[in-house]
Amino acid sequence: MKNQQYISIGIPIYNAEAYLEDAIKSVLAQTYELWELILIDDGSTDGSLTIARRFEKADNRIKVISDGKNKKLPTRLNQLIDESQYDYIARMDADDLIHPDRLTIQMAFLENNTDCDLVSTGVVSIDNNNKVYGCRHVDGIYTEFDAIAPAYPIVHASVLARKSWYERNRYDENYPRSEDYDLWCRAITNRDLRLAVLPDLLYYYREEGNLSLAKIIRSYKDSFKTYREYKGRSGLGSLKLTAKIITVRLLDSMGLLQRIANKRNKLMMSNALKTRHQAVVDSICAE
Repeated sequence: MKNQQYISIGIPIYNAEAYLEDAIKSVLAQTYELWELILIDDGSTDGSLTIARRFEKADNRIKVISDGKNKKLPTRLNQLIDESQYDYIARMDADDLIHPDRLTIQMAFLENNTDCDLVSTGVVSIDNNNKVYGCRHVDGIYTEFDAIAPAYPIVHASVLARKSWYERNRYDENYPRSEDYDLWCRAITNRDLRLAVLPDLLYYYREEGNLSLAKIIRSYKDSFKTYREYKGRSGLGSLKLTAKIITVRLLDSMGLLQRIANKRNKLMMSNALKTRHQAVVDSICAE
């Protein structure tokens, strides 16, 4: 089996019982069927582990790992690297969905572009009721990752990568809110981020209602700390960080925090495109 192009898919789980079943069903709906699914529970206190165990019993491609501890996402992602059997690793979040052709398209890209180690995609935003309301994506295949920048057009949870890349670029467990940004900056510094972002909308991100003021501020601070570490100290950067924190506090006080998520999306999503992706989401969740 290992000589064939199998993929290890990892879903770290923490209290995701409301959405985990649909996330797993979106993996089962993949047109690319050569995979294992590793469900890593991070000490959930709800019914997530019960749901994961039910799917494990029903499909021998699914494996559940649970130690009862809450070790945070970077630790679990490193655990995924260690536990994966195959030469390609894909990940997703436990409250999201993936397009049925996600793995087929991403695997074909990496197989046809051996100079790339990772491939990411565009995203469609969905709310807590699985309703499509926005999207964001690059206009064409994007590969310009040769300099440290404040942000990158990479959707972390949509990445498919060669395991060999992850083995030499592990997550820093000191950055639980910006583990992906630290990873990209470190890889760029080491001249080892051969990554392509596809414009294809292959990942469904449950963005609406998933924000909190505390999480946003921690993410801003961790990302700024990482940026300063790799780029150097900057008084202007500190001012920008302060301004961003003041802005999100103001939006939160006005009940408008969700606007941050909405701002990330493309301003225009045609009715036809929205209808097409809504049909995909509905089909996955109806299985």
